[in-house]
Amino acid sequence: MSSFTFHELQCFDAVVSDGGFQAAAERLHRSHPSVFAAVAKLERQLGLTLLDRSGYRVGLTEAGRAFHRKVRLLLHEAEELQTYATQLAMGEEAELRVVLGDLCPLPPVLELLSRFFGQCPQTRLHLQFDTVTGPWERLLEDEADLIVHRVPKSDVRMEWIDLGRVALVPVVAPGFLPFPPTSDITPQRMRAFTQCVIRDSARNPSEQGHFLLEGAPRCSVPDHLMKKELILHGMAWGHLPRFMIEAELRDGRLLSVAGQHFPGVVEELAAARRRDRPHGPVADQLWDYLAGHAPVLRPTVGRIPGVKRAPAG
Repeated sequence: MSSFTFHELQCFDAVVSDGGFQAAAERLHRSHPSVFAAVAKLERQLGLTLLDRSGYRVGLTEAGRAFHRKVRLLLHEAEELQTYATQLAMGEEAELRVVLGDLCPLPPVLELLSRFFGQCPQTRLHLQFDTVTGPWERLLEDEADLIVHRVPKSDVRMEWIDLGRVALVPVVAPGFLPFPPTSDITPQRMRAFTQCVIRDSARNPSEQGHFLLEGAPRCSVPDHLMKKELILHGMAWGHLPRFMIEAELRDGRLLSVAGQHFPGVVEELAAARRRDRPHGPVADQLWDYLAGHAPVLRPTVGRIPGVKRAPAG
């Protein structure tokens, strides 16, 4: 039995994965006859019938099914080896692109980045700010090496490091509502008042909306700092990260309306990068550095405060 080639294994796997020779040829950018010949040669060399060609779609024989499991493992190892070789060839990166999302508390995260890049003077930090689903889009379209934001953890293209929890608290300014703010305020009562929301910086937003009260008048702003100012000035109400408003909640300049109908939301802040892309040595060092310092947020910023009555007067 002569040895088979990596190309023949790729063709066999593509036929199995795509259900036919034509689809496999299109994925591999090869001709139909060349893929057919490669798989036929593989079968001859092995002395096995791997594919059942009797049906409309090509299927696996019992031997083919067992062999394909081993092929998938080998191809996966080869992909990882290629990624590793690419990383070695990259050398130290001239620049790392980091996107901070609107849920990122700047002081602790920037302190970490400052300490790390102070040790890597040859690599320039390129920082960008994005909102809502914008950070995901930058990462998935290869416009960022790393993001710090909430992460869709069901997306297998991403890997992440949990950095802590961020509570988003529904708040109003004193006097904004013509009735006392209580924990049992209903959406029907709030529908008459302007809600402030963050604009999604993604070119193609993947979410319809975040914390939106249907039917209420709405204004939009580019970030939470602007949103906080509008709410403080009694122009709207909305959800704000607790780490931004702890002083205002303490001294009564902002009032929580969290309760049964507006419970607030706790999001998990994470550093995330592509799982399916090669990373240079400095990017890997940054990843390990963040993992070694996680979590970075105080537990209190991940808790929703209850309603506190404004002082009379």
